[in-house]
Amino acid sequence: MCLIVFDWRPGADDGALLTLAANRDEYFSRLSAPLDWWPDQTGVLAGRDLVGGGTWLGVSRDGRFAALTNFRAPHAWRADAPSRGALVAGYLTGPAVAPLDYLNALAGHAARYNGFNLIVGDLFRRELAWYCNRADRAPGLLPPGAHGISNAVLDTPWPKLVRKRAELSALAEGARAPSLETLVELMRDPRVAADEALPSTGIALERERALSAAFIETPDYGTRGTTALRAAIRGATLELDIVERSDDDGSHRLTRPGSHQRRYAFIAEPSPY
Repeated sequence: MCLIVFDWRPGADDGALLTLAANRDEYFSRLSAPLDWWPDQTGVLAGRDLVGGGTWLGVSRDGRFAALTNFRAPHAWRADAPSRGALVAGYLTGPAVAPLDYLNALAGHAARYNGFNLIVGDLFRRELAWYCNRADRAPGLLPPGAHGISNAVLDTPWPKLVRKRAELSALAEGARAPSLETLVELMRDPRVAADEALPSTGIALERERALSAAFIETPDYGTRGTTALRAAIRGATLELDIVERSDDDGSHRLTRPGSHQRRYAFIAEPSPY
């Protein structure tokens, strides 16, 4: 997952707590499964990386949420590092713990992974926490407001992050909540940044330019799927609604750009700590 923008309102009395849109960027050759309930892990709804076994973004029936992006540092990449997708899966499938407890425990051995940003949240507790194993910052709870993560630390002002964060924020501030389909379309934006606005992350200029689009399309790599999520308070209940549009219907015959859409909505049920 290479671009996540979200509006976080933990103080909401009614309506959206979390409104999120995210693009997953990956090599087309890497096998994955689209958004679905996992048959071997009760209560986990996520796509699945069929190489590493983990996932890039998911939710659980007890109101947990997690998502991950890679931190772009090609000079520090290690082929023998463990799968980062296991960190998302670990939070969603493990015992229910507070988000900061999970990230603080992870921080003690996070150096063995390639670079990542990880967001984990317990929506019943109204806590969303972030950690990057390449940042000089301890895990912390996220303040209310609009945020974005790409392949650098939280809210690094890369052009696509700044643009999509602002666009999502404007939609979330509107009189009516945006549809999830609107949020998906928001992220299907192929515009690249001007060369003078590009970050310098250690890759060739042509590649840097291609990766500056919110929706990436290159011969071997691109945006494999777009996810939109809303978690909302409705009286005494927590409702989760999630849509994924991907390039794979589950048969591993890819269509470009992805057009296979799945949607799930459910009422979360809290787990005791």
